[in-house]
Amino acid sequence: MSSAAHIVVIEDDPVTRMALGGYLETFGYRVTVCAGAEAAEKALAQENPDLLIVDINLSGKDGLEITREQRARSEIGIILLSGRTDDVDRIVGLELGADDYVCKPFNRRELLARIKNLLRRTAAMRQLTRRVVHFAGFTFDTAARHVTGADGAGVQLTRAEYELLRTFVLNPGIVLTRDRLLASITHRHGDSGTRTVDVMVKRLRAKFGDNPKQPRIFGTSHGEGYVFTAPLS
Repeated sequence: MSSAAHIVVIEDDPVTRMALGGYLETFGYRVTVCAGAEAAEKALAQENPDLLIVDINLSGKDGLEITREQRARSEIGIILLSGRTDDVDRIVGLELGADDYVCKPFNRRELLARIKNLLRRTAAMRQLTRRVVHFAGFTFDTAARHVTGADGAGVQLTRAEYELLRTFVLNPGIVLTRDRLLASITHRHGDSGTRTVDVMVKRLRAKFGDNPKQPRIFGTSHGEGYVFTAPLS
């Protein structure tokens, strides 16, 4: 992950705030720590950070309201923290646009892993906003639904294969279940099942020259689904 990634932490407990900020800085991230919404909103407006970590239970404007406002303005990655284990906060937070939710006390290494995954996903979304994505020698024009190889030759994709590839590219390094991948296909036959995904991944591997025994693009997570493993640029 790029050392330039900028993370804003909004946490009103000073011990947690400073400990988390210091921990993330040791991994090369640039971190801005704030005790409340007012200070954080200046950083969020002026510096276009990559990720926001916000405690739900803030005095004044709480984390849910901050999430709603920030999601209306941008696609910044958002992780909510909460000392409560009530599912209602988690569900509301995700519905308002948060990307992830972590209960306190949290394992710092687990939180770091979630941060890395989310930064990969938001970076991929920025790539798609720029329309053209490069991976494993291929160029994918997401708007034109057009793929070319290193030799300039086109790779012909069906609509469903395009939608599946786009879902993979939007979620690099994330294990995607067959149900999740199936849901990304907009035009399905009534009898389409998860086996359909296996067939389509097999087709994508064939079209991209990806050996299923040693995949470099479409990896298999046995018992779970598939994962896009190729670096994006």
